Amino acid sequence: MSALEILRFAVRGLSANKLRSSLTTLGILIGVGAVILLVAVGNGSSEQIKKSIQRLGADSLTVTPSTTGRGGFGTTDQASGPRTQARDLTAEDAEALTAGGAPSVRSASPVVTSQSVTAGYSGTSATIGQFVGTTPSYFAAANKTLVSGTAFTAEDVAAARKTVVLGSTVASDLFGRVNPIGKKIDVGGIRFTVAGVLKATGSSSSTFSDPDSIAVAPLPAVQETLTGYGALDQIIVQATGSDTVGAAEAEVTQIIGQRHDATSPGGADFTVSSQASVQSAVSESSRTFTVLLGAVAAISLLVGGIGITNIMLVTVTERTREIGIRKAIGAPRGAILGQFIAEATVLSLTGGLLGVLAGVLGSLFTIAGVKPVLVPSSIVLALAVSLAIGLFFGSYPANRAAKLRPIDALRHD
Repeated sequence: MSALEILRFAVRGLSANKLRSSLTTLGILIGVGAVILLVAVGNGSSEQIKKSIQRLGADSLTVTPSTTGRGGFGTTDQASGPRTQARDLTAEDAEALTAGGAPSVRSASPVVTSQSVTAGYSGTSATIGQFVGTTPSYFAAANKTLVSGTAFTAEDVAAARKTVVLGSTVASDLFGRVNPIGKKIDVGGIRFTVAGVLKATGSSSSTFSDPDSIAVAPLPAVQETLTGYGALDQIIVQATGSDTVGAAEAEVTQIIGQRHDATSPGGADFTVSSQASVQSAVSESSRTFTVLLGAVAAISLLVGGIGITNIMLVTVTERTREIGIRKAIGAPRGAILGQFIAEATVLSLTGGLLGVLAGVLGSLFTIAGVKPVLVPSSIVLALAVSLAIGLFFGSYPANRAAKLRPIDALRHD
């Protein structure tokens, strides 16, 4: 019996019970579609996070206070001896980085941040996600571009003028279609004059905080009105180029380490991180997240395979007499084996192809604020696995059918 005849018998056997075949195919469809779509969601989430990180700029470094550095005053460590109290990051630390001792550093911007600040204008109020106090060099270091107006100047910082640059979300929430330039907003009872509006970053995700819900003002003005004259939250450092980030990181670590009396990297009370290191960490965690999603979805494929085994066993039982008749008139064992394996393979392959279609169509929509990004390898893998499932889970029922003795099969009622 030729392969074409075996396939014809398999299709005829499946069409004899269309509802059962459709439900079995649906199980494979859901499994394949889930694998493709969930991997695409994981990949899309990873890309979204990467874009958020890259907004800070490829040539930027971030200096933050360390949460694992030196302990409090008077504590000791058997390995390193007496430990001194951790020092705060200060504006003087930022100034030291641009004093000439770090040739790879273009600018260093001290930053303080107040979260969730309420601002008002003419009876309208809006919550600003981040109210940042810094210096003019921050805009270039953090890759912030103005779409209208101007940034504040060094003279504004020196005079602690209450001038502010708004993110696009804040400007829209407070002013709508009104031009905000030159208008005054109320922040904690203090009037700030709007000098400019930042260009929108283009992020539309509701999963992460809105990067356009931001306001940037001179450092002393924010310290005076919102944060107080305490420690800095971070220092944004811009290297002279993306190829000098490594050198800039070493220079920043050395200069601030000397100012903070850090004798070893483990004793430092600050952390210097580049976008490359953050990107690497995020990529690693995103890959783990994507693999986890894919593994969860793969369970659906396993369930679909078990469904194929169940249905094929029922089919063998129902068609025992038919199998006996075919073997009695000379059908070889290979023909019986091939027919039932073909039936299982057709079910899984049909479900796999429909699952690929469902996964691709599903990736066209935004899911939970994430735009899925298809991974071609996941499509090939899911389809190959669905085909393998048909062969694997269909082999046992097929082998059972092929082993039936004609006389026993003909006696089956």
